Order: sequence, then C-alpha cells, then structure tokens
Amino acid sequence: MGLMDTQQGKPVAIVTGASRGIGRAIAMELANQKMRVVLAARSEDLLNEVAASIAGECLVQVTDLRERDSAAHLIRATVCRFGRIDVLVNNAGATRRGDFMNLTDEDWDDGFALKFFGAMRLSRVAWSHLVVSKGTIINIAGVGGRTASADFTIGGSVNSALLNLTKALAHRGLTEGVRVNAINPGAIATERLQRRIRSVSEEQGLDYDTAANTILQKLGIERFGTPEEIAKAVAFLASPAASYCQGTILDVDGGETRAL
Repeated sequence: MGLMDTQQGKPVAIVTGASRGIGRAIAMELANQKMRVVLAARSEDLLNEVAASIAGECLVQVTDLRERDSAAHLIRATVCRFGRIDVLVNNAGATRRGDFMNLTDEDWDDGFALKFFGAMRLSRVAWSHLVVSKGTIINIAGVGGRTASADFTIGGSVNSALLNLTKALAHRGLTEGVRVNAINPGAIATERLQRRIRSVSEEQGLDYDTAANTILQKLGIERFGTPEEIAKAVAFLASPAASYCQGTILDVDGGETRAL
C-alpha cells in the first residue's frame, strides 16, 4: 500500500528539482511508495534517466521555475495526465555562496526566483487541487535558514523566507485540509557538496578527503547525510503517520543545528 489510500487510483506527487541529488532520491522513494510521480527540472536528459529508473508511472516535465508561467504549466500538465495532485515537494533551487560584497543583484534575483518564488507559485496554483485531495506540501529548505553564515547570505535568506511561507500556508491549511511542512537538510552528499569540498581543497591546498574532514569539523558533525535520508523524511511527512504534523520544520542535519 502506498502513502495514502485513494479511491481514484494511486496518489500523485510532484517533485521539483528531480533530475539529481536530493530531488532524484525523493522521486525514487515516492515511486517506491507506489505513487505516480511528476518529475520536474530543467535538464531533459537527466530527467529521462530518472524516469527510466522508476518502475511505476511517471511524467517528465522539463521546466524552468524561474519563469512566471512555469508553475501553471506544470500543474496543468499534471492534472491533465493524472487528474489529481496529492503531494507537492518543492525541492528545486540552488543559491550562490560567496562573499556578500561580491554577490550581484542578479545572483540574489536568481536565488529567490527559483527556490522561493518557484515554490510559492507552485503552492498557489496547486492549492485548490490539494484541498480536494486533502494533500500535502513539503518544502525542502535548508539549515542555513535557521543559522546564519557570512558566506551563505543568499541561501540563508531564501531558506528563511521559505520556512516562513511554510508556517503561513500551514495556518491556512488548518481550515482547508492541506498539510504543509518543511525539511531542513544539512550537509548532504550531493554533487553540490562535492563542488564545495573541491573549492575548499583548492583554496586551502588540501587533498579532497582532508578538505571534507575540515568541513565536517567546522560543522561539528560526524558525517555527511545522504539524499536517501532526506527522501525517507519526505516519505514520512507525506504519509498518514505524519497526519498531526502541520507547520513542522524538520531538521535532518546530523546535529548541525543546535539552536532552538
């Protein structure tokens, strides 16, 4: 049995940023939970690779969520194909790190356009369908939204905004039957983290493993997380087992976040 029982076929989940990393793992996990999955990202080739790995029914949608009309197109395609939406996972979005003084207006615009405004627009357009299905929204934010860092000003600001949006939509969802929660991944072993490790390696003249250990020590954690661990958390929040979770912010970070 899948995450939810329905009388109109298997539940349908939209996963943005599904072409790699955390998004790919989420899509695979929800498909394993017998959900029909809509895979959304900008890379058609990578999306098709993910789709080929999924045994169940899925829909590939190449989309750039920075474009204002993209959310409406994605929701319309999903409803046209499957007739319903049960889960929306807003995972897409990467922001540039770096010295605050060197970050341009374009960097800030791009960071908010994809991760925050993409999630906001999708939530707004999907909302009426989620009301019908008594569905759920799960926002993938990040621990930087709770703990500020001088070299992560864009990402931290975007994540904070997404966490606030999560709480606000959860408040609305109380009366309309839509559950809205968020996950804050910590340092997860993705291609993005590998690039960060290589950057530290080059800047400090360290080999790759030493650079990785340097980051772990700075964060105060024993190891990096895996995309699959985030995917398992998403599966929980999408399931009936989490029916009393509303506006929940779940840190999955190996203990990195020590603030209340």
